[in-house]
Amino acid sequence: MPRPSLAVVLAIFSGLAAVFAPLAAAAQQPEAKATFRDWSVFVREVDGDKICFAATEATDKSPKSVNHGDVFFLIATWESGAAKEQPSLMTGYGLNAKPEPTLRIGSDKWEMYTSENEAFIESASEEERLVRAMRKGADMRISAVSQRGTATSYVISLRGVSAALDRAAEECE
Repeated sequence: MPRPSLAVVLAIFSGLAAVFAPLAAAAQQPEAKATFRDWSVFVREVDGDKICFAATEATDKSPKSVNHGDVFFLIATWESGAAKEQPSLMTGYGLNAKPEPTLRIGSDKWEMYTSENEAFIESASEEERLVRAMRKGADMRISAVSQRGTATSYVISLRGVSAALDRAAEECE
């Protein structure tokens, strides 16, 4: 699977910038640093803070008859410590808040909260538990509902996530 293009990464980061609006003022374009199997590492300066993130695109999108747009999973770390290994889902459409998007790795399950076309894990301890499971798993399955009421599901490959997270952490030391 090819790594996400810079244009796609910019679209991803514009969504993240909306969530972290105070940081968006002095943002610069992300720089691709490395690719590890299905995951890529990028770095971006935002208002004097370096943000390092690993990103991958969904390997499977259902239902096939629906235009999902770009669907990515990201894990971001801020050099300042504002966030460390913060996971998020980004879709090409608006997400319904209820039912919450659900993420599964093996028999483990997490519920996410939404903000427009993005979904996040509520607590830092659950983020940490998710990232630990991602490092051990083969794939992650996500189910969500669009604002139009369409039930969707995605498969996210976890091949390369550990190396990508390690490199992102190095970039933001």
